[in-house]
Amino acid sequence: MSMPTPTTLDRFLKPANKALWKAVDDFATNELQPQVERMESAPHRVDRKVARMMAGHRWFGVTVPESFGGMDAGHVAKTILIHRLARTSGAAAAILQAGLIPVAGLLHYGTTEQHAALLPSVADGSVLMSIAVTEPDRGGHIGGMTTAAEWDGRAWVLTGVKAHVGNSHLADLHIVVARTAPADTRTSRALTAFLVQGDQRGVNPVRYTSKLGLHGFSFGQIDFDRVRIPPGNVLGEVGQGFDVAQSSSILYGRPNLTALSLGLHEASLSLTTQYLSNRPRYKGTLADVSVVKERLGQMTARMILARIVAYHAVDMLDHGLSCDDELIAAKALGHELATETGNDAMELHAANSLANDYPLQRIWRDMQATYAPAGTGEVQHLLLADNLLQEESGTRERTPYSVLHAKRVQPRVTGKALSV
Repeated sequence: MSMPTPTTLDRFLKPANKALWKAVDDFATNELQPQVERMESAPHRVDRKVARMMAGHRWFGVTVPESFGGMDAGHVAKTILIHRLARTSGAAAAILQAGLIPVAGLLHYGTTEQHAALLPSVADGSVLMSIAVTEPDRGGHIGGMTTAAEWDGRAWVLTGVKAHVGNSHLADLHIVVARTAPADTRTSRALTAFLVQGDQRGVNPVRYTSKLGLHGFSFGQIDFDRVRIPPGNVLGEVGQGFDVAQSSSILYGRPNLTALSLGLHEASLSLTTQYLSNRPRYKGTLADVSVVKERLGQMTARMILARIVAYHAVDMLDHGLSCDDELIAAKALGHELATETGNDAMELHAANSLANDYPLQRIWRDMQATYAPAGTGEVQHLLLADNLLQEESGTRERTPYSVLHAKRVQPRVTGKALSV
């Protein structure tokens, strides 16, 4: 059943956004909810059906220009999609958000040929993308990347291992960031992004194993064994891979994960409110007990704050305003606020929260998956502190990625054939 949009968000939502909100809620109730038990009961399996269902609504093209068949609906609309899906299924929301992150790289660094060849298929959902940056022993330390690509005179030859790749076993096309310069080259110029077909020789997803949460969503490992990549499949310039990865993370990854946290946050609060209101205690219910009611009030305050922070940041992004700090803060706060409410919800349910067949346990497990991607909470806090100190000293010179987005970088025309 569709829930009315909260008045907290009225200033961010246009009539089209409110219509999308209702459409996603109806989809979640009528089409997605019946899939949740199946996905949860098979944690080692990669779910393909839900991805196809969402592709049928063309949601993977939410930020793709209309000229390529996309919705061109912006980042508030993207947040609505992920947020509302996550209330019903964190895994479904994760599949969508992970498929949208590499779209940022393609939109902002792709050539006209790459746009023409790929964006229509991305928009209609027939080509699902992933972005592969993280490595098993390096985590988020991009500068320590060991996956490398060497030019042999005719093609780039890619070898290495990528881990925690969103949609690792679903994606038809991967953006893979690899080292293309000597080890002593500064990170900002040492890496290059490549477009790599999922079924290409030498691309080997490792057998998927179940994770703590997000059952049905694959975030696994891919081995690349001497994969040959033609020059037309370089995304951006050679040596620009760090920028491709960072822009994808800041412009899409962080707000996407914020939206995922928000949906899970709302779901845990809704379940708790229902439980407390129907659990008999003394002459009333648990919701009538003052100490319980006080905790419920704290949870509500967190929810209001989480909503405002999430939608404020993406509204700024849609308006072309510099908002890197807001996106970073929203990601960090979104996870922190959601997990605090999730922990309260587990405690307020007492032993009943521990049942495998009760949805709160699934929601709590799913929440744990939003901490590390696109930077841990500590990383976000350090970035915000560094930016503040640089502003105070007048040394903050780097153009924010959100300003890059606002300028809507025009694609390069290379004349090189794209092979995908």
